[in-house]
Amino acid sequence: MANNTNPCLSEQLAWAARSTGGTAQPKVALYVNTANPGHAGSWWPSSNVYGGSKVTNPYGTCAGAVDRACSYMYGYAKAYDDATIRGVANPGNYFWWLDVETGNSWQSDTALNRADLEGMVAYFQSITAGRTDADGMAAGVGIYSTGYQWGVIAGTVPSSSPLTGLPSWLAGARTLRGAKSNCSLAGLTAGSPVAVTQYVSSGLDYDYSCR
Repeated sequence: MANNTNPCLSEQLAWAARSTGGTAQPKVALYVNTANPGHAGSWWPSSNVYGGSKVTNPYGTCAGAVDRACSYMYGYAKAYDDATIRGVANPGNYFWWLDVETGNSWQSDTALNRADLEGMVAYFQSITAGRTDADGMAAGVGIYSTGYQWGVIAGTVPSSSPLTGLPSWLAGARTLRGAKSNCSLAGLTAGSPVAVTQYVSSGLDYDYSCR
């Protein structure tokens, strides 16, 4: 859930940092839930201020409505919380994956959902720009989804959106062979490189590094 902290996170981060890696992906990356519940959620923004600072909002002023301005602020706030209250030391030194799935709460208007995700991207990019992890791998932000789920939630992403060109982690393959083949698919947005693909085997998820 977007409002919950993984109680095993510190232990998992430490374990991953000690791993030997072996792919072109960072040894440690973070994966966070996303949603746009509107007023059905436990909290909804009513201004452009969060974390003690006024946020530059490309959609104008949030006044509590379920509109693009407040959707942007909701996404920004969830990303801020992910980085600052979940027990992640040096959050700007990681690559953050946004989990975008239909099982979460979304608005029927895809423009509102895009604004929400753009707010998350804006915050994560603000803390990761020019940063690297302990192994010199670039920090940043990408999108995890399937083509179908992404289309239902985000719709057609304009070229001007900050979602355009973000790395994609494509789920949906049923075999390793299928996951390898999916590396050649188009990413979730225009110009998006497919960095990772996922497949299911014996009820467990596995991932394949495309680069």
